[in-house]
Amino acid sequence: MNREKMDRRAAVAKLLKARDGALVVSGLGSPSYDVHAYGDADDNYYLWGAMGAAALTGLGLAQAQPEKRVMVITGDGEMLMAFGALATIAVAKPKNLDIIVLDNEHYGETGMQDSHTGKGICLASVAAACGFERTRTITCLDDAEKLASELQMPARGPRLFVLKIEAENLPRSLPSRDATYIKTRFRAHLGLGPC
Repeated sequence: MNREKMDRRAAVAKLLKARDGALVVSGLGSPSYDVHAYGDADDNYYLWGAMGAAALTGLGLAQAQPEKRVMVITGDGEMLMAFGALATIAVAKPKNLDIIVLDNEHYGETGMQDSHTGKGICLASVAAACGFERTRTITCLDDAEKLASELQMPARGPRLFVLKIEAENLPRSLPSRDATYIKTRFRAHLGLGPC
């Protein structure tokens, strides 16, 4: 098994630098800290207290905004918790949804216990078996940079990419924890009024 891994913030920065208008949904904990560390933006939708919901939130957003690209940045623990989301997304076949799994092979938010991905579960293979258009596991920053360009290309269905990252607890870059503010700001960015 290849054990090469990359710096999580550097990888997320490469993806966000080339986001080209994509809407970003970030999962609970470190993925939200990583997205926020690159820079807060009105088109970032940070999830708090919604473990396992990032991928399906991204699906709903992709269906509601079919003309926009949607990028979900989440962790391996959250994706393992939402295993069934992969089948639901594959059946829905959104052409504008990309899921990026930051895989440190640990449950970083609860004490760095080993996760199933460190024991051989390959989320890219699971997504491929479900019917995702494209999946891949990436282990180096050069390939993450290539992925950033690839994500700008049109797709025929959902895509999922696993980025193998170092297992480390970085200083937290905390976005607002006010869910109403985040929702209202995001809706305003989309030209929608308050709900």
